[in-house]
Amino acid sequence: MKPVPDHLQSDLKHAIRLEWWTLAWQTSIVVVMYFVLGSSQAMKSAWMEDLLGLVPAGIFLLSVHFERQPPTPKFPFGFLRVNSLAFLASASVLVFMGAYLLYDSVSKLIAMEHPTLGPITLFGETIWIGWVMMAALAYSVIPPVIIGRLKQPVSKRLRDKVLHTDALMQKADWMTGLAGILGVSGVGFGFWWADSVAAALIALDIAHDGLRAARVAIAELSDGMPRELGGTKIDKDAKALKSVLEKRHPGSEVRLRETGRFIAAQVTGPHLPDEPAPLEDLWTGDPAYSWRLANVSYAPKRD
Repeated sequence: MKPVPDHLQSDLKHAIRLEWWTLAWQTSIVVVMYFVLGSSQAMKSAWMEDLLGLVPAGIFLLSVHFERQPPTPKFPFGFLRVNSLAFLASASVLVFMGAYLLYDSVSKLIAMEHPTLGPITLFGETIWIGWVMMAALAYSVIPPVIIGRLKQPVSKRLRDKVLHTDALMQKADWMTGLAGILGVSGVGFGFWWADSVAAALIALDIAHDGLRAARVAIAELSDGMPRELGGTKIDKDAKALKSVLEKRHPGSEVRLRETGRFIAAQVTGPHLPDEPAPLEDLWTGDPAYSWRLANVSYAPKRD
């Protein structure tokens, strides 16, 4: 099975291009931020978030590569779930790093550590390093916000959770930049604690993104009902499909699960059809996503 149907192949190619752009821009941001970190805790947390921003893009490109591989004797169902497995791995990294950065920033806040942001010589001029830090933070926000907005409609059409979460993280990246700028400027005004508070806020944002992603990935890998894109509620199209199958097969048990972008259904009951209905006749949700119904299997009910 292809990772997406033929009419969405152009969207998939566009998504791949966007992720390569993300890797290129994000790498340049990580390099720029690294050279102006100084002793600012907020800068350190913002730099770490930018570094972690490389993970979802890399995970998406890797999962698309594996999704295209044909089934093998050891993996007869193919590799469509690689997307969710990789999604869970990247989410776990976000949660761990968010928790670590939160601990680190709160510890420094309790210890009342005062960051030192001194002068720096740049092009023969001596200026306060805080100005350079804020310029780097502003640069770190602009490309991700633009690319994040470009990814959102594509991720919805592809029903790709990794791409969608990546888009939301990048779209909201301005909050990280703003928190970092406020932290650095706060130090400049003599509020030493502003730096650690900003770092804690950035760390919370990282952990929140990771937890939200982990909940969705765990639901799929546990054969849970299909979830809404970017959320934990049951998908409305999946609810409609379950209702149709229950009406067609009264007294049967209907179970749905997600396999990557696709939905698989199983009907278990005493009276099974001799000729199953075409898949397109069973889908009553949004017609744009009818391709998501990959198969409906029937099994007799055991006494």
